[in-house]
Amino acid sequence: MPLEEKKKHISSAIQPLVSIITPLYNAAPFITKTIQSVLDQTYQNWELLVVDDASSDTGPDIVLDFVGNDNRIKFYPNKRNKGAAHCRNQATTEATGDYIAFLDSDDLWHTEKLEKQLRFMQAKDSDVSFTSYLHIDEYGNSLHKRVEALPILPYKKQHKNNYIGNLTGMYHVKKLGKIIAPNIRKRQDWAVWLEAIKKSGKPALGLQEDLASYRVREGSISANKWKLISYNFDFYKTYLGYSWLKSTGCLFQFFWEYFVIRPKYIKAI
Repeated sequence: MPLEEKKKHISSAIQPLVSIITPLYNAAPFITKTIQSVLDQTYQNWELLVVDDASSDTGPDIVLDFVGNDNRIKFYPNKRNKGAAHCRNQATTEATGDYIAFLDSDDLWHTEKLEKQLRFMQAKDSDVSFTSYLHIDEYGNSLHKRVEALPILPYKKQHKNNYIGNLTGMYHVKKLGKIIAPNIRKRQDWAVWLEAIKKSGKPALGLQEDLASYRVREGSISANKWKLISYNFDFYKTYLGYSWLKSTGCLFQFFWEYFVIRPKYIKAI
């Protein structure tokens, strides 16, 4: 079935609404393709909430052009820079969907991402799900690496390390409620998915298909994992409220998981 006919066929049925959360900050070179990857979804019952964090480039103007052509795309500008967590929380508050998913302003979804993930969640009665994904560079070229989703991710496993790529995660709002990220410098997405699994009372489920592409940008903090050590400690100490000693123990456990266990799920392609 041709893509346009497939879209029409899927959208004609009664389907749950998916709210897509996209924080925007100086991403003018990437935001067009990010939004286009949403528009190209075979599953069409979605709303895209873009929150601009006081960008100084033309990104907001690009988004507004899309808003003028599609009322499913909503734009919320901030006058002051407040950080990605604030923007995600702001969009989460405004969201009206049955499910919430996340897509940063430089990442991409593959065409059948929403359709396949929703079908997977409904078939498995899953409250929280995620998928495998690929790495690309700033120019969209493959970095020949894929991150494979664990089939089953219980709370204890997620507590040791964040196994959910934020651009692939989705949770059922009608079952779990809206989850607000904590006000910590980094690792807010880890906190959201840990809380989602906790609220669900059952493991998150991973779909092994590559359904998104994560853009690795030069000079980004996330590109240098060693710089994130303090943020990982802060996750346990500040967000979870552990003592200094317990946080240190969890950090060593994190290192073991990150350097010994997690590489098994990162494949060269």
